[in-house]
Formats: sequence, C-alpha cells, structure tokens
Amino acid sequence: MGEPAAELRQVVKEHRDGSTVVRALGGIDFAVHAGEMVAVTGRSGSGKSTLLNVAGGLDEATSGEVFVEGRPLTSLTAAERAEHRRRHLGFVFQAANLVPALTAEENVALPLEFDGVRASKAQASARQALERVGLVGLQRRFPDELSGGQRQRVAIARAVVGTRRLILADEPTGALDDLTGRSMFELLAGLANEGAAVVVVTHDDELAAYAGRIIRLKDGRVNQVVERSAAPSGLGELLS
Repeated sequence: MGEPAAELRQVVKEHRDGSTVVRALGGIDFAVHAGEMVAVTGRSGSGKSTLLNVAGGLDEATSGEVFVEGRPLTSLTAAERAEHRRRHLGFVFQAANLVPALTAEENVALPLEFDGVRASKAQASARQALERVGLVGLQRRFPDELSGGQRQRVAIARAVVGTRRLILADEPTGALDDLTGRSMFELLAGLANEGAAVVVVTHDDELAAYAGRIIRLKDGRVNQVVERSAAPSGLGELLS
C-alpha cells in the first residue's frame, strides 16, 4: 500500500487558556493512504477538527509525530511545509469560503497563481477541476450566482486543482440539504477512487457510510474503527 499520505503517531494536542489546559487529542494513532476515503465522526468537542488540522500541518501537535508521505513534519523547514500545503493539500471547509469578487474559475485558479503558476495555465487547470466536479459551463459565474451545492463544488475543485494528493474536508455538508450533501460525499468518494487520500469530518452517520473506513472519536481518543468492505456507490445503496 506504500507510505500513508498522512499519519499521526501517538499525537497529543493541548490548548492552553491561562492556567487551564484542554486536551483536544489524547494520543491519537491515525493514517490515510492514497485511494482511501476515511470518515471521522464523533460528538462536538471530540477532537474531529483538531485531528484534521494536525494531519494537514495547519496546527502543530503538542507531542507525538505527524508524517507526510513518510516524512516527519518536524524534519521539514517552514518553507517546505508551506510548499506542501500549497501544492499537495486541499482543504474543504464547512463554508465554501469563496472570494465573492472572483468567478468560479478565478477562485479555483487562485492557489495555483499564489504558487507562481502562470495565469493561462492556472485557468486551464481550474477549468479541468471544475469539469471534474460537474460544473461544466459555470466557470464564469460569481459565487452569488451559484446554489449552495454549486459553491461547495467550486470549493472542492479549488481543493483538488493541481497535484493535490491529500484532501481534508471539515463538515463540508453542514449547511447543505440532504440530497446535495449526499452528492458531495459521492463526489469525495469518487476522488478517492481516482487515487486521492480523502479524510472527511462529519456528524452524519449515513453520510459517513460512503467512506471505506469510519473513525469514531470520543474525548480526543479513537473510540471505534469501522472497516467497510466497500463504500456505497449511490443513494439507493446507502439507504438500503
């Protein structure tokens, strides 16, 4: 199977507020490989978003080690970590977080342009990413001209544009209706089938069933791991 796209080994994450210490993660072991979709579930405050942020190098562990494709993050310079996030990490937030003044294509091209890719190439890659998420013909629309589901698809296209190998999604369907939420999970599962490593945080057990593996957190620790032989291929199988 090769090296995991992201791996946490005995990771502890603590937040300090004066003399008070809150342990968000309490010795987590976690890994996700290319071609795999993992759902992380649990009650509010169980550590789901913290796990995602630490796995993506957006937040530093208090102790333990985080590996990216076999390399410990602590061995990377700040510049190398930033380059990894720009080129290989895609993050999907609950709110699409699109730039209102930019078109769908311009929003998706933005991270590539920040990385120094020339505008014409970045725009071509953005159009390919939008096509990949089913938004052919909508590339020139602004966010306020798109539905909630379409805006979230633009956000996913932005997360996968270029050579992103690890996709982290934090409650990406929280503001969407049930049908649109299911389509988002089908899309993320499809990206995993194409070879990406996908980790998605969700509070919805029905949507979590799209993943090949479900990690349930409780009080910052892994409480249960559910291995699935195959993720549902569509809505009918999910509800059967």
